[in-house]
Amino acid sequence: MIVSLDKTLVDIKKKIKWVLKFQNKKTKIMINENQNLILPKNPRYLIARAGLHFYEEPPISGNSGSGTIFFGGCSLKCVFCQNRDISHTAKGLNISQDDLILLMLHLQEQGAHNINLVTPSHYVKCLIVTLQKAKPKLKIPIVYNTSCYENAEQLKLLDGLVDIYLPDFKYVDETIAVNFSKAKDYFPRACTALKEMLRQQPKNVMENGLLKKGVVVRHLVLPGQIEDTKRVLDYLSKIDNIHVSLMGQYFPPIGNLPSPLNRRLTAHEYKKATEYMRLVGIKNGWTQELSSATKDYVPDFDLNQLENLLNDLRGKNLNI
Repeated sequence: MIVSLDKTLVDIKKKIKWVLKFQNKKTKIMINENQNLILPKNPRYLIARAGLHFYEEPPISGNSGSGTIFFGGCSLKCVFCQNRDISHTAKGLNISQDDLILLMLHLQEQGAHNINLVTPSHYVKCLIVTLQKAKPKLKIPIVYNTSCYENAEQLKLLDGLVDIYLPDFKYVDETIAVNFSKAKDYFPRACTALKEMLRQQPKNVMENGLLKKGVVVRHLVLPGQIEDTKRVLDYLSKIDNIHVSLMGQYFPPIGNLPSPLNRRLTAHEYKKATEYMRLVGIKNGWTQELSSATKDYVPDFDLNQLENLLNDLRGKNLNI
């Protein structure tokens, strides 16, 4: 059933490399013998926000909210990114593994339906270590919220650690992927990644209206790109029982974007996208009201508030 949901660039490579260098230089490492992989024993993270979020898909946000944790930086450089304040500049607090687990436990205590890791792709090796430590303390699912521009071989290492995959499948057309995200290989890489996500979580498991395990594929309809949206939907429609969230929330995040990214999606464009979604036989998913295309739904990335929260949680001397 398709459900309506009412609701320039800065190169970040140096900063991310610094974090990884810090992990290798300042902490001991361990060998995962099963994968013959070197992992950081005490990883560190750049975190920009941790809080309840109520505007994800209904089975993710539910009534109490999704426990989102936003990572600084991103594996893509999308010119239209609505979280560009943290994704393009790798903005965030440099925190320890135990701090990250404290945030997860805090969100669980706040009533979050899940722990929603937003743009964590550049921390996969670190998360292998952290999630192994955190999972026994958590009673709620782990959501991996990603651009789908992933290394499938690294995703295999998360098997058994991630309960729900929430990939945003962006493009099929190579030229669009280059122009908008500097990612010539986006489509083949995203296809391989999605295949691995579906291998790990082949069936969506719902309990009381909430998703406990599975995969939901998002697609953001962009202005002027309806033909590529159709190609994305064509591809997704060939996957058995796929659940698709067709998003219409695009708005220009900055004022100097080239046409047609310098305008909002029109009602006509989004209608064509939703009609095509039904035409190709996608029966499970969600659409949006275009009223969601506003900055009001973008989280506030207040690092002072995050630091105060962490100081309070550290003071409670919780056993991590």
